[in-house]
Amino acid sequence: VQLQASGGGKVQAGGSLTLTCTASGFTFDRYTSGWFRRVPGKEREEISCISSSDGSTYYANSVKGRFTVSRDSAKMVLHMNSLQSEDTAVYYCVADHSYSTCPISHYDFWGQGTQVTVSS
Repeated sequence: VQLQASGGGKVQAGGSLTLTCTASGFTFDRYTSGWFRRVPGKEREEISCISSSDGSTYYANSVKGRFTVSRDSAKMVLHMNSLQSEDTAVYYCVADHSYSTCPISHYDFWGQGTQVTVSS
């Protein structure tokens, strides 16, 4: 399984970006999947996920109300609105075989990161 995240870039504060994660080797709607981000010097943060069991979603408080995650069999998408400088990070898409409700403690598969830079 290989995950590929795309869509990162530079945007001004208040703007929007959409990240897309595609994969080879599985279909997203059968696996728990989500997004992490990492800021240099800080621990990585799980910001959103979609459960394989019931399609329920999770959002970290830091992004709740601004970010929206969705998926179909071929891809997972993260719409990011009202971006702030604090959202500047490398964003990673993740997936796991477990049939469960997220967030979960471990993800089997990680994509390469995509940089999001928000300027104030």
